[in-house]
Amino acid sequence: MALDQTGSDVGRSVAIFRGLALPLGLLLAWELASHSGRFNPQFLPPLEKLAATAFREWASGEMLSDLLVSLRRDLTGFAIGSGFGVAVGLLLGLSPVFDRIFTPWFNGLKQIALLAWIPLISIWFGFDEAAKIVFVALAGAVPVILNTIEGIRLTSRKILEVGDVFKFNRRQLIVLVYLPSALPSILTGLHLALIYSWLATIGAEYFMAAGQGIGRLVIAGRERFEMDLVLLGIIILGLVGFALDRLASWLEYRIVPWGRP
Repeated sequence: MALDQTGSDVGRSVAIFRGLALPLGLLLAWELASHSGRFNPQFLPPLEKLAATAFREWASGEMLSDLLVSLRRDLTGFAIGSGFGVAVGLLLGLSPVFDRIFTPWFNGLKQIALLAWIPLISIWFGFDEAAKIVFVALAGAVPVILNTIEGIRLTSRKILEVGDVFKFNRRQLIVLVYLPSALPSILTGLHLALIYSWLATIGAEYFMAAGQGIGRLVIAGRERFEMDLVLLGIIILGLVGFALDRLASWLEYRIVPWGRP
């Protein structure tokens, strides 16, 4: 038993080392390149300058404020889009009539690039917070709709026969049969929606009216030609996106461990 535990610890250490090797190597190459004299420091600032910029932005409180605004925008749009996505997915998955009428339209509309909706959303909802949240909600709704429909359609015939034996009505079938059966697929859609919503949040902040948010940090760095500010914003976006992905994976495993391979 002790040998098994030791082997497991060694395996985890090796996995952690492999995961850190590439980013640490890239940081080392970045630092060496920035001090080599072959690159303009305006385009490739050294890591110590990036760290100083991060400290300055954090000390001023602007970075934390921007991050909280972006997260609030992201989670609000995600919640709206996910709720709408589950409702529409259930409707299309359970109703043959609605499926025949609306699924072809939905399949056509989802092929349109998300950024192409920005002019229309801006006309309908303006350029302020409401338009950004609608844009984020739209990004989050699509994967939830698709995965909810798939989960409903993959419900086992044997489970439905059990519902028939117990004489479940329509509501009981949805709550006690379809939703539990489709839950792993729905959670996969929510996982994807959380990622897409974060990407859409940054797109909304960058392409719509400027305001608070991490996108403002990137835009400010671009306009002032301060690459350290741009890179800081990009790093924050990547770290938050990674954290959201890991959080979604953890919750997904805790809720439906049987749905994981």
